[in-house]
Amino acid sequence: MGPEAYAGFEGYAELVLRCVERVPRGRVTTYGAVASVVGELLGRGGPRLVAQVMAREGSAVCWWRVVRADGSLPDDLARRARPEYLAEGTPLRADGRVDVDRAHAVVDLGGE
Repeated sequence: MGPEAYAGFEGYAELVLRCVERVPRGRVTTYGAVASVVGELLGRGGPRLVAQVMAREGSAVCWWRVVRADGSLPDDLARRARPEYLAEGTPLRADGRVDVDRAHAVVDLGGE
């Protein structure tokens, strides 16, 4: 996807993907947390834009490590993510959602 996909947000997708790359195995972050980190650097964006980046370009990274604040993903993604969570030992709740309280990783871009 070219930069025109995120008009006015040059560099946003790259920073989102770099954040996701820093989430360790068995841990997750949220769309909102990624938006906060990237927003500190670029001064704009939000969770929905992070979700858009992940939908378009997330296959290049461990996309299952970015979830909604309640630990869920859309149903089709949740089914695909479950084997990854089990393989990585990601803490899950009884209902199958990620236990964000136990699995949340704080990520930053360290002044990038």
